[in-house]
Order: sequence, then C-alpha cells, then structure tokens
Amino acid sequence: MNVDLTTIWAFIIAFSVFAYVVMDGFDLGIGILFPWLTVGHGRNRAMNSIAPVWDGNETWLVMGGGGLLAAFPLAYAVILPATYPLIIAMLLGLIFRGVAFEFRHRDERHRAFWDFSFFGGSLVAALAQGMTLGAILQGIKVADRIYAGSWWDWLTPYTLLTGLGVVAGYALLGACWMIWKLEGDIQDKAYRLAFRAGIATLALLAAVSFYNLTLRPDYQERWLAMPNILFTSQVPLLSAIMAGFFFYGLKKRWELAPLLLTLALFLLGMAGLGVTIWPYVVPDTLTIWDAAAPESSQIFMLVGVVIILPLILAYTGWSYWVFRGKVGSEGYH
Repeated sequence: MNVDLTTIWAFIIAFSVFAYVVMDGFDLGIGILFPWLTVGHGRNRAMNSIAPVWDGNETWLVMGGGGLLAAFPLAYAVILPATYPLIIAMLLGLIFRGVAFEFRHRDERHRAFWDFSFFGGSLVAALAQGMTLGAILQGIKVADRIYAGSWWDWLTPYTLLTGLGVVAGYALLGACWMIWKLEGDIQDKAYRLAFRAGIATLALLAAVSFYNLTLRPDYQERWLAMPNILFTSQVPLLSAIMAGFFFYGLKKRWELAPLLLTLALFLLGMAGLGVTIWPYVVPDTLTIWDAAAPESSQIFMLVGVVIILPLILAYTGWSYWVFRGKVGSEGYH
C-alpha cells in the first residue's frame, strides 16, 4: 500500500510541475521575448493576451512545492539547501515580474523601467528553474540524510546549459502562444521568433541530452543498455518527428498546432527526465520511497488533493474558455 501511495504522490507532483511549466512557461516566455516586441502596441497586446490567466498559472508552482514538502519531506530538506540561491533568485524574479506586470499600465512615465523589470524577472526566474533542474540531475551530496555540499555546488557548466535550455523553451512557448492569440504584425513577428526559439530549444535539448550521458554511468545504462534502448530511443525519435511537424507548421502558418507540438516536445522532455532519474528523487541517493512521508500523512493529504485538484482544473479550464479567441488592440474578441 505504501509503495502505491508513494508512486501516486510522485505522479501528482510530476503533473503539477508539468502543468506549471506549460502554463506559466508561455507568460514567462513572453517576458523573455519582450525586448524583441514593438514598444507600446506590440508589448501591450502581448501583455493583454496573458493578463486574464497569468496569475492563476502559478497555482501549480505552489502545489508542486507544497506537495514536495508534504509528501517527500526528506527530499525537500535535501534539495532546498542545495539550491537556496537559485530558489531565492527565482522568487525574486517572479516578484519583479508580477510587480512590473501591474505597474507598467499605471506608471507610464517609468514604463521603460517596468518593461525591463518584466523581461529581467522572467529571464531570471526561467534561468533559475532550469539551473535547479540541472543541480538535481547532476547529483546532490548527502551525508546522514542531510545536504553535505557547499553553497556553490549548483553552479556548473551543466546547470548553465540546463538553465539556458529552459529559457529557450519558455521563449518558444511564449512565441507560439502569441501566434495563437494574436494577429497582424505581432503575429508575423511571433512566427519569426518561434522559428529562432525552436532552433535554440532543440539545440540545447540535444546538448543537455548528450551531456546527461556523461554525468553518471547509471544514466548511460538506462538510456543505452539493451533492452532499455529499444524503449528509450522512442523519446528522441518522437521528439524529432514533433520538431519536423513544428517547423512545417510554421512554414504553413498554422496557428494552434505549433503550440500543441511544443507542448508535445515538453511532454517528451518530461518523459526523458523520468527515464533518467526514476525512481530517485535525489539521483543515486534518495528514492521516492526513502524520502516519502508516513503512509497516514499521504492518505490524509491525498483526500485533500482528490477534492482540490478537480476544482483547480475546472477553474483553470473555465478561465481559458472565457478568454478564448484572438486578442485585438482593444482586448479579446
């Protein structure tokens, strides 16, 4: 029973993280792309396209972080000290982005400053999230069930690469969102930005994937040993197929398909992450069962999730439905 509950909780947290990456990723991506959007008209329309939904998207970050603390407290106690500078940077970035989002409409005299803050906050938050992922994948020093590394262990060429990969991926999501929600000259710009961000994302994804194979012998064995490779090879193969359709869709000026194909690439990336670390939550040190809360705690929390998760999904779906359609100069239509 304990094994089943722990696995269920691992998938709940993985789902929350994926939902956050998908839903907050496109508005962080728009912030990252802000310097390439036309001052005034272009930036305002991009902001209007995410204004009704951006705040609710961060619900999934709270759920993922809170779920990790509640369901896997030992993992939380190890990962947080190992990545404190990155977590602090991410939170500051999200704060700056949120403040800039509100103030740029109300403080026109300093709009250039708030535009830069929106860009900087989005960039820092995305970079910190990617580097946090890299810090976990490269391994965390643990002794006697506590973090045993230094303040700067997270800073390596590998974590910089994963950070840039997430930045490029979010920029791709943001560009595809603008293709879907906007029209006219800014949509044309979004097509061009999506092409460039797509190239950067795929290049960095490939670089990170090859780098992974050199990090740990067990990573290489999981991906390349027989018969594993018969199954794991499907992840890069499907990614290549999705990428081909993506660039074909840009050429044909499809509107919704590039976003859906990008989401498919992110889902395949999540699957690849699962192949790499499962069943560890701290690679080669703590499995999900080592780090799990007592069974009674998992049952108690699962009751709450069964009630709350459908409500969150229903609210999220309703908000996207209400604000469906294109965003013109005067708002949604």
